[in-house]
Amino acid sequence: MQFLKNVLSTVVGLFLFCFLFFFLVLIVGVVAAVSGGGKDKNVVEVKDNSVIELNLDGVTNDYAGSFVYKDFAMLNDEPKEGLTDVLNAIDAAKKDDRIKGITITNGHNMLGLAQSKALRDKLEDFKTSNKFVVAYSDTYTQAEYYLNSVADTIYLNPVGDFELKGLSSEVMFYKDLQEKTGITMEVIRHGKYKSAVEPFLANEMSPANREQITQLLNSVWSTVSTDISKSRNISLDSLNSIVNRLGARTPDMAKATKLIDKVAYEDEYHNGIKKALKVKKDEDYNTVDILDYVKASSQAIDIATDRVAIIYAQGEISGGEGDLNIIGEGALRKAFKEAVEDEDVKSIVLRVDSPGGSALTSELIWREIELAKKKKPIVVSMGNYAASGGYYISCNASRIFAEPTTITGSIGVFGMLPNFTKLSNNIGIHTEAVSTHNNSGQYSVFMPLKDDTRQIIQQGVEQVYTTFVNRVAKGRKMTPAAVDSIAQGRVWTGTDALKNGLVDEIGGLDDAVKYAAKLGKTTNYSTKNFPEFERDIDKYLSNLAGLPFAKTKEEFIKEEVGAENYQMIERIRRVTQQKGVQAVMPFEISIR
Repeated sequence: MQFLKNVLSTVVGLFLFCFLFFFLVLIVGVVAAVSGGGKDKNVVEVKDNSVIELNLDGVTNDYAGSFVYKDFAMLNDEPKEGLTDVLNAIDAAKKDDRIKGITITNGHNMLGLAQSKALRDKLEDFKTSNKFVVAYSDTYTQAEYYLNSVADTIYLNPVGDFELKGLSSEVMFYKDLQEKTGITMEVIRHGKYKSAVEPFLANEMSPANREQITQLLNSVWSTVSTDISKSRNISLDSLNSIVNRLGARTPDMAKATKLIDKVAYEDEYHNGIKKALKVKKDEDYNTVDILDYVKASSQAIDIATDRVAIIYAQGEISGGEGDLNIIGEGALRKAFKEAVEDEDVKSIVLRVDSPGGSALTSELIWREIELAKKKKPIVVSMGNYAASGGYYISCNASRIFAEPTTITGSIGVFGMLPNFTKLSNNIGIHTEAVSTHNNSGQYSVFMPLKDDTRQIIQQGVEQVYTTFVNRVAKGRKMTPAAVDSIAQGRVWTGTDALKNGLVDEIGGLDDAVKYAAKLGKTTNYSTKNFPEFERDIDKYLSNLAGLPFAKTKEEFIKEEVGAENYQMIERIRRVTQQKGVQAVMPFEISIR
């Protein structure tokens, strides 16, 4: 009897498994048919006399990624939601007779400063086609105003807020906290400006760190204020005077100082657009969301046979395969290999947006670039960051382009080890070790770091720093001594990096692509994006919209704490997972 029960339960189990598997395949097939066979149906029709709504809520990266699903090729996709896609779409809109202008309404975004600069420049170029750019907001933060100040006409809600106060950077220090908790960080570094570890060593900012932050902020503000001054036709002296006294903090004050044009409600703003389009007040004007227009404009037939490959390296540098926001040697190695072996690819642009990370992984990627550039020209385009490890993987390119506000340099390294000895002793835990040799025992967080161990780690840090400096010296055709004089972990803006020789030219991704095409001896070309990332089917199912049970852990956390707080949590998590010597930018800066 028990035997029959076992057989029956096995049969039922197999039946349920087959049913669930068939159901899963059916879902995948239907979804694939909808997303694959219906692609043309998903492209929005762009009507005559339309205005693009520049909504960038879903845009954070330059590159939205290209994904390959194992065993389910029908799901392969290249999302068109990266900033590069948006910039290309604005180029297309400039020549599109159906598009009459661009509207920015309550334009909140999560773009970095260099990205905002690139978008702002693209909007300036768009205006040369005699099409309008207008902006409205209930409130303007400093970052939002920097982008919106490019508009021909700027509206602000009568009870809205306006923020323009200049830049500042805040650093928190944890030395006393370590003393009180008993949790300390053992720090081994090279570079007097390598202030990533300074908060664990002191309670106040060092003169060297204060010097570099001051120069960095002044350089960034110079670019921001110059752009605003030019767009609003206000002298720099007048603008800085307004900022110093917070002279535009209310809508009426902002208008009186000519930083905005009109104090009005959103319905009045839309009526103004209708008037420009010659649309009746009681009728709606035609609009198209920028991401919809990205898809529509990308349908154009590409007749160019030559290609310039753009390989995106965005996020912190870590070991392994890598992902959309993590730079790993695996994905980049495959990207360079594919670009080099593709006969249509005439040259390569490496787009870097990274504050650095693992020194080992940076070296491995540097090596891939060395091998690739023997066969095809390589140009670097720097985004928001190309610092420390981000500069390491950039330094051997044929030419380096940076935005004025790109944060780069930070040529320095450090090692950091947590230690719980004091904490464990305070709660009555004591640790001893027995070893066969002097250094056979690995470092323990529950025992003090021995002097000879510290010395060995310091030697490793010095070796990595020397290698880093030599890589830069070779790539930039400088002496190691000259590199060391501008290294030591110090960060620079793109403007200052041009002066000291760390970059060759100020310009955006477009400029880098044009230069790379010239090196590749082609004038009729298009671009091809890399890398591709492999995904499993469960990742695809987790991304299906409208399925609350299919959300990833990251999506749940992001919903609960918000996007900005999630970024902070991610940074803390990555710091705790760091292994080996690090080449990471010492701090972050944002206009807020």
